[in-house]
Amino acid sequence: MAGALDGITVIELAGIGPAPFAGMMLGDHGARVIRIERPGQATRLGDFGYRDILARNREVHVLDLKDPASLAQVRKLLGDADALIEGYRPGVLERLGLVPDLLLANNPRLVIGRMTGWGQEGPKAPLAGHDINYIALSGALHTFGPKGGKPMVPTNLVGDFGGGGMMLAFGVLAGILSARSTGKGQVIDCAMVDGASILNAMTYAMFNIGMWQDERGVNPLDGAAHFYDTYETADGKWIAIGSVEEPFYALLLEKLGLTGDQDFAYQADAALWPRLKARLEAIFLTKTRDEWCAELEDADICFAPVLSLAEAPKHPHNVARGTFIEVDGEIQPAPAPRFSATPAPPVRMKEG
Repeated sequence: MAGALDGITVIELAGIGPAPFAGMMLGDHGARVIRIERPGQATRLGDFGYRDILARNREVHVLDLKDPASLAQVRKLLGDADALIEGYRPGVLERLGLVPDLLLANNPRLVIGRMTGWGQEGPKAPLAGHDINYIALSGALHTFGPKGGKPMVPTNLVGDFGGGGMMLAFGVLAGILSARSTGKGQVIDCAMVDGASILNAMTYAMFNIGMWQDERGVNPLDGAAHFYDTYETADGKWIAIGSVEEPFYALLLEKLGLTGDQDFAYQADAALWPRLKARLEAIFLTKTRDEWCAELEDADICFAPVLSLAEAPKHPHNVARGTFIEVDGEIQPAPAPRFSATPAPPVRMKEG
């Protein structure tokens, strides 16, 4: 099995976080991703001492970029490659001697994907940061958390991986498509602050027309509404309800024996949400999570159990789809998305 990206060659300068995630996505779907690691890095199982899933599906070359001979090998690889991806601070690539203009002169079709937090330019461009800082500046972090409470950190999914690595993979592939039609490569400036901002596009659309308040925990999709939230069950576990549209909401009320209850007749009245949520909290505490799953999981109400990392791979739906795979005795997410004609090749883990 070749994969949808068979025939594409990407050179990745090894790092951590979003750039490796982009390399993983490209490699998962058949691109030849050559990961350049510094001496000593290849003998480890990842930068934090574990087998790094983000480093899967790679061809690893160990080269010291401060050594002229090794640098010459990298330049040679780039002369035949479709793309380069790197996650250094602005200016580091140039100091290594891999100046983008010179690389493009040698290979005019090359796409250079540069992954940073703040971007290649701007007042904060040279400064250090992490996911939490980038999503804070983008406005996204402001939207997570309870009413009157502090912003809640949504792990590092929004900046590092959604607004970072996935955006870089998209940008590199868009650049390659452009290069193949025009013959001209280019530099992709992929910043996590930009990516986190664009992930917030729908929120801004709602904010612009008054459907979203510039405050945490008071909006339809941020946990304020009784019909879109998580609820604790009798056994201390949790379920998630997302009954936004009228048919799903009506069926939820039916399943809970609340049809005709006037308290629940005005779904969109935000003033009623706290009281309605309190009533649902009391109802869901009367049964265990498994008991609610037996009653609600097969109903068209937008329901799911909140599963732990250990539980998710065992859920029948995830098992049926192969959403998780086991490689060398370890569970990990399977490549996504799915391609009907060019499915992803079997996962290859980096040896360490």
